[in-house]
Amino acid sequence: MTTLLAFLVTIGVLVVVHEYGHYLAARLCGVKVLRFAVGFGQPLYTRVFGRDRTEFVIAAFPLGGYVKMLDEREEPVPEADLPRAYNRQNVWRRSAIVVAGPVANLLLAILLYWVLFMAGIPGMKPLLGSVPEKSPAAQASLKADEMITRINGVPVKTWQDVRWALLQQSLKSSVAEVEAVSGLDETHLHRLDLSILAHNGFDGDVLDQLGLAPATPAMPARVGEVLEGGAAQRDGLQVDDLVSTVNGSPVANWEAFVEQVRGGAGKTLALEVLRGKETVKIQLAPETIKENGQSVGRVGAAYRMRDEELQKYMVEVRYSPLPAMTQAIGKTWDTSALSLKLLGNMVVGAVSWKGVSGPVTIASIAGQTAHVGWKAFVGFLALVSISLGVLNLLPVPVLDGGHLMYHIVEILKGSPVSERTMEIGQRAGLAVLGMLMTIAVYNDINRIITG
Repeated sequence: MTTLLAFLVTIGVLVVVHEYGHYLAARLCGVKVLRFAVGFGQPLYTRVFGRDRTEFVIAAFPLGGYVKMLDEREEPVPEADLPRAYNRQNVWRRSAIVVAGPVANLLLAILLYWVLFMAGIPGMKPLLGSVPEKSPAAQASLKADEMITRINGVPVKTWQDVRWALLQQSLKSSVAEVEAVSGLDETHLHRLDLSILAHNGFDGDVLDQLGLAPATPAMPARVGEVLEGGAAQRDGLQVDDLVSTVNGSPVANWEAFVEQVRGGAGKTLALEVLRGKETVKIQLAPETIKENGQSVGRVGAAYRMRDEELQKYMVEVRYSPLPAMTQAIGKTWDTSALSLKLLGNMVVGAVSWKGVSGPVTIASIAGQTAHVGWKAFVGFLALVSISLGVLNLLPVPVLDGGHLMYHIVEILKGSPVSERTMEIGQRAGLAVLGMLMTIAVYNDINRIITG
């Protein structure tokens, strides 16, 4: 339900903002709007507003929307309303109305990023974990516990910054200069080979392909939380108890303790725990629960990382209002440019089409980010809003960019494009969109099957 709700909110917000851009521009240009629709198909809700008696419609199929304007090419127009018909406007006004939808999506992204940069974006510090042998990172002499500080001279504060910088650099060059600081506060400059990204068609996570793994915190078998009414509370386990042995076997970390508990369904585990400076013996009997058809043990205890441990790995990037707006505009611009570059590389075959996603993937990620928290969801919403804005500006007939292309031709030749040319363009545009949708749905199904 969370995934479905997050998906509907995502699509609803993006479609309403996009269509409202067209609607507002049309009203400002004096064009009469007949209908503002969110979704297609059977209307579920209809309401008439304003002196123009504009219909506002919510339809059954939510993937899209439209703004219907008064137009002589579609139906007869009363003589009194002719000055307000879309087709009677000059080419500059028509172009402004067409562009307003994608621009509204880009402005929404700027607003969302502005809010995020002011609220503070949490992230993991770019501290390196183990570096796999023979990986590009190993060949560049990057080592565990080095903190990445700059990529090609640009400062990075989080792993997300690192991923983004490397992805951008890979579209310009096959080598990136990575500046990192070792545990001894020595600065090292590494030349990281990025050619594997182009070879793999950017399929998969950029960091994984390069051998850049974030450092993971050590998790000692220390109890951070005891749930009310659970086996741990019943048998005397307390917060801050450090589990040293289970049934006489040493326990290395929290994960090892969890494995012992899960395998202890229906048994009693003999624990030795360090409580302060005292060693305490506890007989712990895990409760039995069903998980994926199997019986596993559960005791109702959890690990909780201490603040001083968390500070080593986490950072929050925050800006005051004016710098936050600068960052938001830059982020939106960079993301738009990167989207166009990746799409161009897909067209020429330099990048795999596996990166094209459909509604199933969008719904899945919407649900995942909603579970993580509002900041993750807002960031996802901004990213999809940029994608929608950029996609609609492509010079493909039936998209806003296709209509804009017709207007540019009209400006250059001094007369509108012929009806026949527009009809052929419509068919070609529908074919292109159909192909993209087929690829997106195929990729969605493939991800479900392959996991």
